[in-house]
Amino acid sequence: MAIAQKEILKKKASILSNRSKRGLGSTWVGWAFSAPAVVVLLLFFIIPLGYSILISTKDWPLLGPDHPTNFPTNYMKISDNELFINSLSFTVKYTAIITTILLTLSLGLALLIQEGKSRRNGILRTIYFLPVVTGLSTAALLFLGFLNPTVGPMTFIFNKFGMNPDWLGTPNMALTSTVMMMTWRFTGFYMVIMLSGLQAIPRDIYESASVDGSSRLSTFRFITIPLMKSTLALCLILILTGGMVAFEQFYILTAGGPDNSTVTIVMTIFRQAFSQFEMGAAAAMSVVLLLALVIMNILQLRLVRKDDSGDSR
Repeated sequence: MAIAQKEILKKKASILSNRSKRGLGSTWVGWAFSAPAVVVLLLFFIIPLGYSILISTKDWPLLGPDHPTNFPTNYMKISDNELFINSLSFTVKYTAIITTILLTLSLGLALLIQEGKSRRNGILRTIYFLPVVTGLSTAALLFLGFLNPTVGPMTFIFNKFGMNPDWLGTPNMALTSTVMMMTWRFTGFYMVIMLSGLQAIPRDIYESASVDGSSRLSTFRFITIPLMKSTLALCLILILTGGMVAFEQFYILTAGGPDNSTVTIVMTIFRQAFSQFEMGAAAAMSVVLLLALVIMNILQLRLVRKDDSGDSR
């Protein structure tokens, strides 16, 4: 009996030893597969972020040899920078407009495709998604040609009706033209995300609501929207973040004009660094913008989780 117990204990020990060896091996395999992503994260995010924070604490001219520490002067000067304050106001305004349009339009198109016929759905989905293939800078250059006051197709069409809009010559028209371009460029992208969220909702729920006599509006309000919260939150975070860091579209279409009326926060940072050669001040603005984006996204995620926990109760 004692011999049998010893044999059992030996087998258990060997099994545990083999498991620990396999666990150690799988751990090394996991680290090996994760290493490239970790290296990329360090090289292109963590190290540049740390370096930017370091630069923001110094008087760092782009071409100067001396970099004395002047913390927190660069941060205190931000509130006195009139261009930064104006660009912040404009960026928030632009972000609010483009967020409202993209969310509404992409959700509407996704609903239309969801309810449409299968053959037509594939064609419409392809047509709506085609602009996404175009790069943002390419799309901006394309619209710059369309809106050309001399040979642009848009100008030609409106001239036929006796109208001659100055697409990029006034603050409101410059903003409107840029919003048009961004809507054309990104609606298809967010439509696909919305469509994936809609298709993830079980059809049984809609059938039960239909049997209970629920109207389309009630179904949309009490079924579709609540079950689309995670998808809507993802789109909202992406659109808000993209709006707050807008640069290429305004740099190409308006160059910040007319009269600096379409200068965004990132454009202000760019000018501070490469026109006025004040890298320290530009880095401080970048850090402030990053903190604002992090706080904004954390608040959004907490609100979504709070709503989800409330619904689950």
